[in-house]
Amino acid sequence: MNTTINAADTPAHHSPSQSGTPRRFRQSMSLTALVLFGLAYMVPLAVFTTYGLVTQMTKGHLPIAYIITLVAMLFTAYSYGRMVQAHPFSGSVYTYTRKAFGSYFGFIAGWTLLLDYIFLPLLSYLLIGIYMSEYFPEVHAWVWVFGSIALVTFLNLIGIESITRMNWILVVGQLVFIVVFVALSIKHVGQQAQPLSLLAPFHHQGFNMPLIMTGAAVLCLSFLGFDAVSTMAEETPEPKRRIPQAIMAVTLVGGLLFLLVSWCAQMVFPEWSTFNDPDSASVDVMRRVGGELLVSAFTATYVAGCFASAMVSQASVSRVLFAMGRDGALPRVFGKLVSTKRVPATAIMLVSVLSLIALFITLDTVANMISFGALFAFSAVNLAVVKHYLLDQQLRGLHNLVLYGVLPGLGFLTTIWLWTSLSSMSFTIGLCWMGAGVLCLLLMTRAFRVKLPELQMGE
Repeated sequence: MNTTINAADTPAHHSPSQSGTPRRFRQSMSLTALVLFGLAYMVPLAVFTTYGLVTQMTKGHLPIAYIITLVAMLFTAYSYGRMVQAHPFSGSVYTYTRKAFGSYFGFIAGWTLLLDYIFLPLLSYLLIGIYMSEYFPEVHAWVWVFGSIALVTFLNLIGIESITRMNWILVVGQLVFIVVFVALSIKHVGQQAQPLSLLAPFHHQGFNMPLIMTGAAVLCLSFLGFDAVSTMAEETPEPKRRIPQAIMAVTLVGGLLFLLVSWCAQMVFPEWSTFNDPDSASVDVMRRVGGELLVSAFTATYVAGCFASAMVSQASVSRVLFAMGRDGALPRVFGKLVSTKRVPATAIMLVSVLSLIALFITLDTVANMISFGALFAFSAVNLAVVKHYLLDQQLRGLHNLVLYGVLPGLGFLTTIWLWTSLSSMSFTIGLCWMGAGVLCLLLMTRAFRVKLPELQMGE
């Protein structure tokens, strides 16, 4: 490695620096806490985030779209695990691509990743506003959005341990609701006068593979959570072992839950073209399965899940901003931790301010923005595995070729396939964001005449 290592930044010496600012997180994340972190970020009920939108997009073939996305995400989750083992630091895609391909590409990858991470908390706040104003129409959505931002920011500022405790309650609540929903759905289907085909949600009239691929690409935002686990590497004992385990567990458990819930929803509400409002189509499904009581329970549980996702996504993106600030790729004020709780307070506050955009933006726009950033980042990580292990480390043999060439190669191909299936809106927004990143890079490097600072983290 040609990485510059500062004594104050070496893992064994991450005590407070001479200025009194700590340079190391507290390592408090167990394997269970990591899985809960990922599931809370992912939101077990995230299937209903874009349920109406993607169901209409795929003409009622939501479950098959989830299968395609799950396969692609499992390959990519494997690649994340391999890169965590090579570089167990905060920064996620930014760190991995910078180490593999150099500072310029690393910056662009990190910048594009921010499109994903910054707007995911915004998505959660937007959904809280949509569902709470649906249930309490007399209270404007902006009240719920603003209140949620304030509370989530406060919890992030008092430390990751407070978020872990909240995750236990909120994730278990969602899992209990899923069990109830599945049971009621099976009961509802069994009471139908005419028997329904159990395979109908996977293939029926109107099957269109290009449309299903477009839907599968949008569904990538449902899986955002397994990658966020990697940002907790510096807060986890034995990160090279625990982080990969947590990443695969979160991806598989979350994907299977999405598949089960989407199948149940399609079985009980096959007439996908009759939703009152695609943004809140899940309310129509809940009303059919369990009446107004289930609608109330769903609203409470789903909003709580969105709140949990907002907490962990804000924590995650603040760690990416911290890594980029610590390296000098962003202003160094982002790379400082508050002395008492060791949290990147400046980064947390920036994310909370940007989340106010939820007061003005639409769900469709946010979903497209997040999917573009996520799929670009996933593709970059898959390539980074090949570059690091086969080219840099020069590992040879059939076994290594499969582990570090074939598997990440399949991950790259599937994510690129999904990426090219996104809508024109996704590319318009995403490419504009990347263009802004290139402009920032040109300014910081004086048109590539000045190098970006070396990574300030120990090996």
